[in-house]
Amino acid sequence: MMSAGELESGNAGEPAKLIRQRYREAAEIIRKGNMCVLFINDLDAGAGRMGGTTQYTVNNQMVNATLMNIADNPTNVQLPGMYNKQENARVPIIVTGNDFSTLYAPLIRDGRMEKFYWAPTREDRIGVCKGIFRTDSVPDEHVVRLVDAFPGQSIDFFGALRARVYDDEVRKWIEKTGIEQVGEKLLNSIEGPPKFEQPKMTIDKLLEYGYLLVQEQENVKRVQLADKYLKEAALGDANADAINMGNF
Repeated sequence: MMSAGELESGNAGEPAKLIRQRYREAAEIIRKGNMCVLFINDLDAGAGRMGGTTQYTVNNQMVNATLMNIADNPTNVQLPGMYNKQENARVPIIVTGNDFSTLYAPLIRDGRMEKFYWAPTREDRIGVCKGIFRTDSVPDEHVVRLVDAFPGQSIDFFGALRARVYDDEVRKWIEKTGIEQVGEKLLNSIEGPPKFEQPKMTIDKLLEYGYLLVQEQENVKRVQLADKYLKEAALGDANADAINMGNF
């Protein structure tokens, strides 16, 4: 597992070397008889160009070149300063990202990268949300109603809804305990960590929190800090046609 934050370094060539190293480690695991992949989270945030303000460094260039080279020669990945004629096992590389158009075009061309664009349908969203609320005993018909009430929101929105209910329980505990006593209760307490009853999630409470979250988004947009981000962080234009035609 790698993060986009590891794709830049004060030392030129270090991130490219790290990718090769992790790839070789994964190949060794496969050689020993276990399944393994190299997974890079948010590749576009570390190796992409986000506009004219993003500095394009030697490391960006070398990360792109290294990934291209691995895609072309997956069984011959060498570490700097050594050359081993023995072929290594082929390791699948899976990357995630929000905007792959920011990456070097030859890297993402067909043949080097197989791309999957995830634009969840209404059924997908309902299925994921049923999983999110499964342990809270929220009836399926309430989940469907909740998803239909917020058609333009991302899946994360519904996870945040659930978290908001639990956050309120914690806030109630802090108010009851007193802010000065929180440290004593949480750190090295003889009684152990605080225990909470599972909050009851009703459709009315979830809808109320949902509208509050939407209002917060609108407040952020009103001060124009993240208008573009929030538009894209939700479904953006992925389902715009379906929404306009009433098929979403």
